[in-house]
Amino acid sequence: MDHFPSHLATSPWGAPGSDQAKRLLILGSGELGKELALEAMALGLEVIAVDSYANAPAMQVAHRAYVIDMLDGTRVRYLVETEKPGLIVPEVEAIATDTLMDLEQEGWTVIPTARAARLTMNREGIRRLAAEELGLQTSPYRFAETLEEYRAAVTTVGLPCVVKPIMSSSGKGQSLVRQASEIDAAWDYACKAGRGKAQRVIVEGFVTFETEITLLTVRAQDGTHFCPPVGHRQEAGDYRESWQPCPLHDDTWAECQRMAAAVTEALGGWGLFGVELFIAGDASQPQTVYFSEVSPRPHDTGLVTLVSQNMSEFELHVRAIAGLPIGKITLTQPAASAVILATDSSEAPRFTGMAEALQVPTSKLRLFGKPRCHRNRRMGVALALGDTVETARDRARTCASKVQVLL
Repeated sequence: MDHFPSHLATSPWGAPGSDQAKRLLILGSGELGKELALEAMALGLEVIAVDSYANAPAMQVAHRAYVIDMLDGTRVRYLVETEKPGLIVPEVEAIATDTLMDLEQEGWTVIPTARAARLTMNREGIRRLAAEELGLQTSPYRFAETLEEYRAAVTTVGLPCVVKPIMSSSGKGQSLVRQASEIDAAWDYACKAGRGKAQRVIVEGFVTFETEITLLTVRAQDGTHFCPPVGHRQEAGDYRESWQPCPLHDDTWAECQRMAAAVTEALGGWGLFGVELFIAGDASQPQTVYFSEVSPRPHDTGLVTLVSQNMSEFELHVRAIAGLPIGKITLTQPAASAVILATDSSEAPRFTGMAEALQVPTSKLRLFGKPRCHRNRRMGVALALGDTVETARDRARTCASKVQVLL
């Protein structure tokens, strides 16, 4: 198990605002950062929320908040040296990871590690680690940074293929290319929608699979733990609904755990990781597992754990990074989540239909409080339980459908 600063769990835990407070600097203040902040505050931690825009969801509940360009290493360093956090917690990919590497070398604690943040900031780093260093099964792939290299990569990988920027989130810049006439448009979209300054894409061979899962994997002082597999459905590369548990053959489940343990151990550090896997084949027999991606932080599909488990992914992350034990993770009941999307842009979105939505049995709502929206931006999530996954999914979808984002 990785070395982790012993003072995090053993030194006295002062109240927020005191000299002995345990401070979390959360770099990224969206809906995942908000739930993380709330769990940290439940354990008496002091939370400083950071994002590139004002009044982001986590800022609305944090003790203090800052608006900075998180790709600006000078600004990130100034903030760390000013706030002196015990834990620097990246909650998005687009951060000045070279600065995090330097800060870690100087003795600051980056979650899970600065190397993990750098490798997972772009798809190239994590794909090369998984496929080329660890030997995990993935779809065929090529990287390209010019139009000519890209066209050659598509020829090598073949059609259909999936094209993605090496840096993006929520499916931005992703295309499924089925025929030759779509090739150049996919390149243009990936270059325009990707984050950061790099005009570089990954071309992946299309894998026929039965389901996608997220295996939420926790590395903590009492070992590596796995949550029951979370199934999810994507549209345009972005999550639309998730459910837990997702049925898998016993041999498939063992292979998923092996892959997740391998990649999270290679990344190192403590915390929760969202390991995305493709599952091909019938669940009645051993299936083929393909590694897709990993996030060294809570995962959007894991929002379902707010109702499905004895500890949500956010509580698990806080426990792990604070040096606390995890114990046993228990699925309390089959559950599902369904997202609530904006239909267009607005500088002042409002919501209606919550009363009708909460008439759905066992349902709960999380409206994130994002101050602005654009088309297909995730503005909330509906959660529901059921005696079966199918019942829970139906309830979550029905609940979400009742809520409208007014523009």
